[in-house]
Amino acid sequence: MAETSPLPPGLIIGAPRSGSGKTTVTLGLLRALKRRGHAVQPFKCGPDYIDPAFHVAAAGRESYNVDSWAMRWPRVAGLLSQASNGADIVIVEGLMGFYDGVVQPGHWGNGASSDLAAATGWPAILVLDVSGQSQTAAAVARGFMNFRDRVEIAGVILNRVGSARHTRFVSEALTAVGLPVVGALPREANLVLPERHLGLVQAEETAELESRLETLADFIDANVDMARIVQLAKPGSVDSGPAVSIRPPGQRIALARDAAFSFVYPHLLAAWREAGAEIFAFSPLADEVPDATADVAWMPGGYPELHAGRLAAADRFKSAMRKFAETRPVHGECGGYMTLGTGLVDASGERHEMIGLLGLETSFAKRKLNLGYRKAEIVEPCVLGNPGDQLTGHEFHYASVLSSPDAPLFHLRDSDGNILAQRGSRRGLTTGSFLHVVDV
Repeated sequence: MAETSPLPPGLIIGAPRSGSGKTTVTLGLLRALKRRGHAVQPFKCGPDYIDPAFHVAAAGRESYNVDSWAMRWPRVAGLLSQASNGADIVIVEGLMGFYDGVVQPGHWGNGASSDLAAATGWPAILVLDVSGQSQTAAAVARGFMNFRDRVEIAGVILNRVGSARHTRFVSEALTAVGLPVVGALPREANLVLPERHLGLVQAEETAELESRLETLADFIDANVDMARIVQLAKPGSVDSGPAVSIRPPGQRIALARDAAFSFVYPHLLAAWREAGAEIFAFSPLADEVPDATADVAWMPGGYPELHAGRLAAADRFKSAMRKFAETRPVHGECGGYMTLGTGLVDASGERHEMIGLLGLETSFAKRKLNLGYRKAEIVEPCVLGNPGDQLTGHEFHYASVLSSPDAPLFHLRDSDGNILAQRGSRRGLTTGSFLHVVDV
């Protein structure tokens, strides 16, 4: 029988579309609330590695992804409850447009941020980019108010306002439809965080991150009614069933972890540790080798294409990985998968020799976007599970596959159920794919 667990007061930061300013608002709120003495717990809707790393820096607490398509509800409910323990307010950053998701439902929804609002009772703050419009913004916001049952839009933060007059026009129209304006952010180009082809530059790479976060918090403090934000946050709750565990890939896991290999979901690492696994990090970029006592090596995703020259020259690392794979399993996800391959061609067209445990050849000189949810069925026993086991996850990369001669690892489908040609690779004890596993 499901039990109901209370959650602290929370807000979900949503918007009509990507690029409206959700990340700017979220990071500024997190740091501003922290500065005011709040224990603020961040979450991120959907599959994303980069935003949560900034959340951690801003809030001082680990940020977790929650995903209605790829993650089973008991896992999400457990994460929400456990991570929020000790917090007095929760801030969730939505993804894309607030109601955007895929067509075919997944575990308990279609991936939309609004799924979490409906499931928890946390209201949403809508970030509206009002550049180029005024009263029309109220019509947009009104559509959000009644689009879905059990979803509350509690207020609006206006972004990129042009003047006090502009703010007054929009605010009066929104007040007339019953939505309070709790902030109005002027256009500030210098507050935009640096971007890369896969999204924001990673938190640890951002120069003067602390000063940037403090500036964002100052900006939010000056232009948002913080007392009203706290007042609008409402306690939530989750109905949770029996806990679900994730079998770790091994008892002692050698985990590649540096600027080239940083895409690891914290909920997976937490689940591995809860199951009794030990994790030993090593840096391929520093030419380090996997722990000699480990029984599996895990190569996460990241940006190996930006460090391909250093990886190609890391002879000690590459030799140790080849030796490791003679007797123990090695698995790579996306960037890790490409590094386990034979060669990687960077954006300038230069080929770099990788480890060679798989026959995969990839290129960034011939860019091709691969993006979306994935459902995989394992075809042979491996560190991820047994034949017939189902995994959910996503792909997000621009690499083109030049050659993939090894045996397939999965039967792979997209969120619409279409069969996909790229099915991962397996050779001996080495496996890999472009799939970022979210749940099993």
